[in-house]
Amino acid sequence: MKLIINDVWKKFDQTEVLKGINFSFEHGKIYGLLGRNGAGKTTLFNCLNQDINVDHGTFVLMEEDGIEKQVTIEDIGYVLSTPVVPEFLTGREFLKFFIEVNNEVISDAKTIDDYFDFVRINNDDRDKLLKDYSHGMKNKMQMLINFIIHPKILLLDEPLTSLDVVVAEEMKQILKGIKKDSIIIFSTHIMELALDLCDEIVILHQGYLEEVKNNDLNNKEFKDKIINALKDDDRYA
Repeated sequence: MKLIINDVWKKFDQTEVLKGINFSFEHGKIYGLLGRNGAGKTTLFNCLNQDINVDHGTFVLMEEDGIEKQVTIEDIGYVLSTPVVPEFLTGREFLKFFIEVNNEVISDAKTIDDYFDFVRINNDDRDKLLKDYSHGMKNKMQMLINFIIHPKILLLDEPLTSLDVVVAEEMKQILKGIKKDSIIIFSTHIMELALDLCDEIVILHQGYLEEVKNNDLNNKEFKDKIINALKDDDRYA
C-alpha cells in the first residue's frame, strides 16, 4: 500500500505554502516529516485530512493489488499536537461511546480494559473524568481511538513534544509496534526525535518535500545536511 502525493499546491493569499509536492509513502514505515515551526507541516496534514482544500493536485492510495483510489477521510487517522477529548465523559465512557459509534469499521475488537492496558492507562484512572486527565493521558486517549479504528494512514502532528520522557517513550514503542500495517507520518521540528523514532526522514522545506537518504542515521554529515536544509526556510503554519 502506498500514499501517493501528486503535484499538490496550496497558498494563502499571496503566500505559497506547498509548491507542487510529489512524494510516495509506503506502509510499514514511520516517516519523520521534519521542518521548522511554520514550514507548512500542519497545512499538508490538513489538506490530506480534507480540512482545507488544495489549490491543485491529488492524494492517491494505491492498494497492494495496484488499484488506485482517491484518499478519503475514512482512510485517515489524525492526532493533533493538542489533544481534544470530551472532558465531561470518563475515560471508560468515552471509549465505550467511540466503539459503539464506530462498531462497523472496527476489526478485531478488544475489551475496553484491553485498550486501556494497550496504552498503559492505570486502573484507577479509567473511570475518572477526562477533564482530570493529565496532558499526556489525554494524548494517549487521542492516539488510542485512532489505533482502535486502524486507519490506513496515520498523521501525527507533533504529538510527543509536550509529553514527559516516560510517556513519550511508551508512545514511541506503541507506534513502532503498529507500523507494519499502516502508513505513519510523524510531523516534528525536533531532529533527534525524528531520528530516534522514524524509518525515513522527509524534509518540508520552502514548500517542497525532499527525502534525506538515511544510510547512517547517526552520521554527523547526515544531521548537518538536515540542519542546512532547514536554514532560511519559509515560515507559515
